[in-house]
This record gives sequence, structure tokens and C-alpha cells, in this order.
Amino acid sequence: MITLKNVILRRSAKVLLDQASVVINPGEKVGLVGRNGAGKSTLFALFNRTLHEDGGDFSLPAQWRMAQVAQNMPETSESATEFVLAGDTRLAELRSQLAAAEAADDGMAIAHAYTDLADAGDYDAVPRAQALILGLGFKAGELDRPVDSFSGGWRMRLQLARALMCPSDLLLLDEPTNHLDLDALVWLESWLKGYAGTMIVISHDREFLDAVTDVTMHIEHAKLTRYGGNYSKFEEMRALHLEQQQAAFAKQQDKIAHLQKFIDRFKAKASKAKQAQSRVKALERMEKVAPLLAEAEFTFEFNEPGHIPNPMMSITDAAFGYPAEEDGAPPKTILTGVSKSVLAGQRIGILGANGQGKSTFVKTVAHDLAPIAGQIVEGKGLRIGYFAQQELDVLRPQDTPLEHMIRLAREMGADAKQPSREQDLRSYLGTFNFTGDMVKQAVGTMSGGEKARLVLAMMVWQRPNLLLLDEPTNHLDLATREALAMALNEFEGTLMLVSHDRALLRSVCDEFWLVGRGVVGPFDGDLDDYQRYLLDEAKRLREEAKQADAPAPVAGPAPAPVSIAAPAQPTSAKAEKPSQNPPAGRDQRKQDAQARQQLAGQARPLKKELADIDQRLATLQREKATLEERLAAPLPPAEIADCGRRLKAVGDEADRLEERWLELSSELEAMGA
Repeated sequence: MITLKNVILRRSAKVLLDQASVVINPGEKVGLVGRNGAGKSTLFALFNRTLHEDGGDFSLPAQWRMAQVAQNMPETSESATEFVLAGDTRLAELRSQLAAAEAADDGMAIAHAYTDLADAGDYDAVPRAQALILGLGFKAGELDRPVDSFSGGWRMRLQLARALMCPSDLLLLDEPTNHLDLDALVWLESWLKGYAGTMIVISHDREFLDAVTDVTMHIEHAKLTRYGGNYSKFEEMRALHLEQQQAAFAKQQDKIAHLQKFIDRFKAKASKAKQAQSRVKALERMEKVAPLLAEAEFTFEFNEPGHIPNPMMSITDAAFGYPAEEDGAPPKTILTGVSKSVLAGQRIGILGANGQGKSTFVKTVAHDLAPIAGQIVEGKGLRIGYFAQQELDVLRPQDTPLEHMIRLAREMGADAKQPSREQDLRSYLGTFNFTGDMVKQAVGTMSGGEKARLVLAMMVWQRPNLLLLDEPTNHLDLATREALAMALNEFEGTLMLVSHDRALLRSVCDEFWLVGRGVVGPFDGDLDDYQRYLLDEAKRLREEAKQADAPAPVAGPAPAPVSIAAPAQPTSAKAEKPSQNPPAGRDQRKQDAQARQQLAGQARPLKKELADIDQRLATLQREKATLEERLAAPLPPAEIADCGRRLKAVGDEADRLEERWLELSSELEAMGA
């Protein structure tokens, strides 16, 4: 178990933990919560031994293996699969030992290395790594892409997959949901529920914490308190504790007032001096009960929009996507046939699996992208407030919050209808917790949460009547998320929200639109229904992948093309008449038959090779099973080494054949298309 006894932790002169005592039992799933800056990451540094306690005793079982998500952005040309596979440090170590044993031609060491590799899951390591990558939202075609070809958010997903790949007894996760879409978040929850070790997670997503934790540790005022239960249970117990503490404080204050009144009244009287003195000592001995010191809440509100057009926007038969990357090439279309109206006062949650086009839709509405086709008509006086996922990167690191606001005021001019004097801007920033010297602090030195608050401040100042929010909570703590939810609920304009924070979606959205399979349509259901839809969609995609990879039949006529039936037409005398041009129909059928025969002739050798590979793979599988059985029995060292070498050769040949099998399947699939 992990034990903290009277632990003191400092960062410079600031005491973050004072006399903290807590026990974490093996197998517990712990949520670590507290305001930003309370000391959560510092406590993580104690757990991973990059920081030592300044006082007290801390112990963690020496034999425990630890895994955590590296916070640095990976820069490597390794493929995504290789990068994640390297997270299994035990496997990498055993492979190094095997290479050294083979170089030294040490039969006994080779035999032990092969046995250890089998125990460590060497033969299914690649599929396990790829399952993690695909579960976190990557596509099958991206498994072999270089890591440094992905954007920052996707590279952090690979860091998360790498940590999950590492066999561990203790898993430390610091904000694992920040770069995930809702479908990847649902998958991660499912994976973590099956994790057998001890887990400690920092997160500001209350529904995620509720799903994956059974213990909550809260840091507040340098005190660490353990609560049994998930985050919702913690909130209930803490509210009750604070209520009891406030009642005890009020009762104690009454008693103190009563004692003080007696002392003040009788301390000068000789006959009562002894009693008065005893009450003075009682007052000194009395243990002070702290008043209820709830965390300072951050609140803000959106200014009332000056004008709200209705409809806000009308989209007619539009296609959304990205412009052509090269001259003469067609644009990349993501969504087609989009016809929607956005009305005043609507509160819309935009749902959709990863990569289906949610951000593309929002970017087009926000003018970051132009529609590929169709028409978007905006209501007169429409003013859009847009919070993009990458908005934090748009801030100028060297500038201060005040300089950002001054520049915004100049750009908006009189159109903003807001005070623009420096003192007014300082006061305005103060309402977003940028007080004192913070208004003159370079943005590049600020935390992600502070940058997000600055973007919110700039957006609110523009008095929008349509809010487009694309993952606004990624860097916000729980208190700031609550403040955002309250402000959005009081906002009088129209809201369109993309978020993986289900608590925020539940609290501020009245209806949902689903982006998927190239279209945008209404989603009739709640977020629980949507979660089931995501699981069904993942199952459908897996089935499609299996069908695409399935070998074509070895013999038999080519299958007839499958078509979707058109709606039935009314029967008429004209429809019953025979074709006026039967010879042309016969010619067409003859050409089609010739084309099918030609394709069948081209496919025949490929199908034969595919069948041969299937037979060889079955033979190799049987040989592999036989070798593994032999290795499980006591054998002389030389024979163990021979079995190990043959087992490796069988695995290498199977890998080559599987790659060829995939190539042939792809060629046959292309022919069939």
C-alpha cells in the first residue's frame, strides 16, 4: 500500500501539504481533486519519486511497477505502433537480453529469454498496442504514420497509449481526457474499469471521475482528506462536513461570547476573580474550530446581446470540408447536403464520433473555412463568439492580458460598444481573476487554465449573440467549468457546443445534432443514448473492417453487384411496355459479362495465392503451438535454444505472410469495387 504519515511538501517557500496522512490500498482507483495550484501535480511528483517529502514519512512498495503519461511532446520519426509498443519497458528489456544472448551464442540465456518473452506477451504485443491506438481515436491507416507527422493533441494521445501499454502496478494519470473526443473518452473509461492495479487520476471531468474512481482525495488549504466514493459522493460528504463544521463553529462562537461576557463583567470583582480567571484559561484551552472556508468561486456572465436576429443563420444544401491541397485537385468534402436553420435562443450540443466533421462544421459556421457548396445566409446583426480548440495557441506568448485587451478594443473600435480605457480594461480583466500584476504577466508563462480564462474574457467582451464553443473546458478546473456552465445558462443568445464534458452538455444544451456518416441531423435521445450509439458505431466499424479484410472465395462466379433499392414507382401502362431499344440493352449486358470475365481472370491467381497463404498460416500456427508446448516442458539447454530459434523463425514467417495476405485482400477488394 501507499502510505503518507505527517508528510510536508513545499514548492519554494509555499507549503502545499502540511502534516498530510493518508493510506491508499492496492487496487484502489483514486481521484485526486483540488483547485489549480493546490498541489495535485506536486503530490504526483512525490508518488513518482521525482520529488521528496520535506517532512514526515512516505512509503511506496519498492517492487511496484509504475506507469504515467509523459507530459513532453514526442518528436520522433518512429511509427505510431512502434512508439506505443516501446511503452512496454519489460518487453523492450527482454528483447535486448535476447539480442545480447544471441550475440554471445549463449544457449541457456537464449532459452530463458524466449521463455520470458512468451510470458511477457511478445507474440500479441503489436495487436495490443494497435488496439490502444485505435481505441483512442486513430484510424487504421495511421498506425504506421510517423509520430512527428501528427498534431500536438494527437501526439499526446499516443503518449497516453504508451503509458497504458506499460505493464504496471501503479498508474498515474494527470488530466488524461484533455485531448480526447467523447468517443475516445468512453473507450478510455471502459479500459480503466478493467485495469487491475492501483490508479491515481487528476481530472476536472466529474462524469469521468464518477465512472472510473472509487476513492477521492481532496487537497485544500494544505490539507489532504480522503473520502470513500467517487466524485459525486465526495461532493455530498464534503458538503455535509462543511455544514457540520459551520454549525460547530457557530456553536463555539456562542460559547466564546458567553465566556468573554462573564470575564468582562466579573474580572474586576474580587469575589468573582477566581471564576473569571478559570474561564480565561478555558478560553485559551479551547480548540478553535475553523469557519467554513469554501473555495473562492470564480463567476462571470455574458453581457446582454444588443440585437438577436431570428433566424440567426440558414444553411441550404451545403457541403463542408477543406480546400484542395494542390491546384487542379478536388476539395476534400467531409459533410454534404447540410440544410439546417439556427434560431434565436437555441442551445445545441454537437455530437459525433472522432473524425466525423464536428470541428469542420463549427469552423465553417465561424468563417474559418468556406463552404465547398451550397449557401449560408446569416441574420442581420449576427455577432459570433468563437472558442476554438487551438484558440490558446493563437494568443501571443510575449504579450500580457492587458495588451491583448487593448489590441482587441482597437480592432473592434466603436463597434464593440464597450469601455476601452486602460483602467476599464484592467477592471474588466479583474472579473476574470486577472488581478494585480497578473494583467502585466506574459501570457506564455501562464497555465492552460489562465490562458483559457483570457480567451473567455476576450470573447465575452465582444458581446456575441451566437456562441460557437469547440472543446472550451480542456484546460479549466472544476470550479471554472461550473462558472462557465452558469454563465452559459444565463446567456440570452444562441449556443452551439462541441465538448467531451458530459456534465456541461447535460446542463446547458436543450437539443443535440449528430454529425456522422457525412451528414448533419437531429439526435433523438440523451447522452446515455449517445454513449450507446458510440459503442454500436464502434462495433459497426469493426465489422466493416473484418469484412474488408476477409479473403475472397477461391472459386465460383463473381458476385452480382449490390444496389440499394429505389422507392417503388406507381405502376402504369407506360411502365409495362417493353424497352424501345432492346439491342442496346443486350450489347450492354454482353460488355458487362466480358468485363466480369476479365476481372475474374485477373483475380484467379490472387485468390489462389491467398488460399495457399491461409494453408501455410494454419501450418505455422500448429507448429507454433507444438513448440510452445515443448518449451513448457523440461528440456536440455541446447534443445531449448533450438526451439526458441525455430519459434522466432515461425513468428517472422507468419508476419511476412500476414502482410502479403493484407496486400492481396486489398487488391481483390479494389477489383470488386
